[in-house]
Amino acid sequence: MGLTIAEKILARAAGRERVKAGDDIRARPDFIIAYDFPGYTDVIFRQMKEDFGIDKVVAPERFAMFIDHMVPAINPKEEELHQITRDWGTEQGVPVYERLGIGHQVAAELGYATPGSFAVHFDGHISQLGTFGTLAIGLRRHLLEAFVNEHILIKVPQTTRVELTGKPRPGVMARDIFHHIVREIGSSACRFQVLEIAGEALDHISLEGRQSITCLAMFTGAITAIINPDSRSLEYALPRARLKLDPLSSDSDANYAAVHTIDLTDLEPVVVIPPSPANTRNLSEFTGTEVQVGYLGSCASGRLEDLRIAAQVLKGRQIKPGFQLNIVPTSQEIMRQAAEEGIITDLVAAGAFVTSSSCDYCFGRIGAMAAGQRAVSTGTLNVRGRMGSRDSEIFIVNAAAVAAAALDGCITDPRKYL
Repeated sequence: MGLTIAEKILARAAGRERVKAGDDIRARPDFIIAYDFPGYTDVIFRQMKEDFGIDKVVAPERFAMFIDHMVPAINPKEEELHQITRDWGTEQGVPVYERLGIGHQVAAELGYATPGSFAVHFDGHISQLGTFGTLAIGLRRHLLEAFVNEHILIKVPQTTRVELTGKPRPGVMARDIFHHIVREIGSSACRFQVLEIAGEALDHISLEGRQSITCLAMFTGAITAIINPDSRSLEYALPRARLKLDPLSSDSDANYAAVHTIDLTDLEPVVVIPPSPANTRNLSEFTGTEVQVGYLGSCASGRLEDLRIAAQVLKGRQIKPGFQLNIVPTSQEIMRQAAEEGIITDLVAAGAFVTSSSCDYCFGRIGAMAAGQRAVSTGTLNVRGRMGSRDSEIFIVNAAAVAAAALDGCITDPRKYL
């Protein structure tokens, strides 16, 4: 019996020839990644010394810290947290990346998305590194183990494979594809498993779109998502890679917990209605629903193709008076590229508020909504209170639909503007 890509990566990380789902192993993460956040990294730094008597991490080149939340700081306590992170990085010889954008995206830009590598974080959205053949798992509070031990205990997970077929229609984006996957297989179908994305339809999905899909794996119950590397992902990842590893792929006779085939041929734009990321519906069922706020950004969207299609919808037009359209590129590198292409000019000319990359709009620290307001969003969640008042509502749509809603003041099929 062959092995999945996840089993192969964990076997290498454990120094074994092979492992199988269900095995308890001690694996050495190639990368330990985190962003500073109160109650997480500051606690880990303290516990290292006070509870474990450890002054220095082993192999600091494996670590990467990002400052991408609470940027810029709005009070002294937030800035104190950032300074704690900077000081810890200097003390440990660990790089701290600040104001470069959302860490999950910037990690790929900086080469931590090394094909064949094993990475851990406390945030599950690190799964988007799986676009490049990296097994990147969110450990939540158990990340402390990776800070104090060179190896971590982990049970080799099962893998569910989703094979995408067909060619998506114009106006259908990766966000629609992912949320349709949830609709088809269920929000707990991959509970504690790896979600492996495959199939001929990947030829029609950009790397940026694949990042959107793998980023959101947690909403199928999965601990991560991964795609077997192809020429496009290797062309991006290998020149940036921080380690020299052989890219790995699943064997044709690998053992899967389940295999699902999903045809994208007839898929139309979707909307995920509040208050759960499991509530996927066809967008056409909700056209005309009044909305007052639009958010285009997050670690799941806000990449160049999202900004391009929003500019295509908005160019030469004006957003509805009173509508608040906030656009946050996922990284400063993406913002620079968008500026060079003239995309930022088109967005601003239409009345959008475009701001530097940060996670803060996604969790309501900035741009908070009042009771009774509704938003269309490419953020990661639509639960109550995610973007402000618990009495506001969030409708998740693709980037084109955010832009179209900004013009009409209501949920709109963006294809009429494309």
